Amino acid sequence: MKVHLIILLFFSLCIWTQDAAYLPSIYGMQGLRISCDTELQLKYVRNYEGSLGFDFIKIPRVLQKPIEVLVVAEKLQLFKNNLIANGINYEVFLEDVGAHIDKQFALEYDERIVNPKNEILKTFPLYNEITLYLESLQNSHSDILQTFTIGKSFENRDIIGVKISSGGSGKPALFIDAGIHAREWIAPTTAIYAIKQLAENASNSYIFDNIDIYIVPCLNPDGYEFTHRNSANRMWRKTRSTKKFSPCVGVDANRNFDFEWMTVGASSNPCSETYAGVTAFSEPETSALRDFLLSKNNTIKVYITFHSYGNFLLHPWGYTEELPTNEPTLRCVADKAENKLSQKRGTHYEIGSSTNVLYAAAGGSDDWAMGVAGIELAYTMELPSQRYGFAAPRSEIIPVGQETFEAIKIFAKYVEGVKCQDL
Repeated sequence: MKVHLIILLFFSLCIWTQDAAYLPSIYGMQGLRISCDTELQLKYVRNYEGSLGFDFIKIPRVLQKPIEVLVVAEKLQLFKNNLIANGINYEVFLEDVGAHIDKQFALEYDERIVNPKNEILKTFPLYNEITLYLESLQNSHSDILQTFTIGKSFENRDIIGVKISSGGSGKPALFIDAGIHAREWIAPTTAIYAIKQLAENASNSYIFDNIDIYIVPCLNPDGYEFTHRNSANRMWRKTRSTKKFSPCVGVDANRNFDFEWMTVGASSNPCSETYAGVTAFSEPETSALRDFLLSKNNTIKVYITFHSYGNFLLHPWGYTEELPTNEPTLRCVADKAENKLSQKRGTHYEIGSSTNVLYAAAGGSDDWAMGVAGIELAYTMELPSQRYGFAAPRSEIIPVGQETFEAIKIFAKYVEGVKCQDL
């Protein structure tokens, strides 16, 4: 009897550990904006990169731009003291991440009470709501929209997408995915906004007259659903896969693609936010995307992945400071898209390669899309949410969707064959 009790306690502890002990607490967590005056100071701060309890959002390579990092409560004061001791200036841009997220969760709950039909984009939808909405579009707009699944998630959810097309075969295509990082809720809603405009607004049909558009609005449904369970889970980033002999859950799916995998900006520690997995494509979500993109027989001309946050329009490479040979075209098209979206409400994006603008990170989907799948242009759009961090309020859903849709129009024109100078 005693042995059975010990075994039961052991497995209970393992389950508790997987969902609690290695999930950093958002309560007391702060967002710090750090300014380094010297390379030595920058090097000191970067020594914390990959450490548990430190979630770096921005690590620019130049001194003129601030670093942004989220720090858990138990490591906050010592970190601040060390910054001061090294003459490094900082400011707090999010006073209490937990309090901010709790407020947003309460507002979401209130909206669901007054909006029981859960009309899409009135709130940040649950994954089953996304699926039901896309299926309803297929029923009502079957002449232009078809749903498809690229595969199953670790927890056996269908990873659903839509194809929007005027018909025919072999046409050049634009591919968009979102939500590879679970906590970035504004990314799936931005993809859904684009789907809604393309399917339900007949005046936009010209956009796909001569091209096909594929959109997968939530590539990491397990992680996304986990962030919706309660506010304590809201900052979860990874997939929800489990591993033998490890109490830690999940992989950073955007470090899991087999292109320069694990060379830089990724961790081999299963508990890390940037854990790259035991092997490249270890995750069913990333291997499903790989297989789908390769199945399109080189018809996809532009790949875009929506993330947040930061107002960056990033292109390869993420693993090196060197630029790809087609960098002039990558920059030109991004410039045109940024100019178009900025006309909506004055939002501006910084354009460049991930390594040179934000931080080095190998194994990303955009690098793989261009470097292996042979897609002409690939971009990561870090959507704007500067004031709110990852917990953008629902009031941002439509404005971010509207301005990003203007950029999508430019990318679609390029896919159609319009030269960059004429976009």
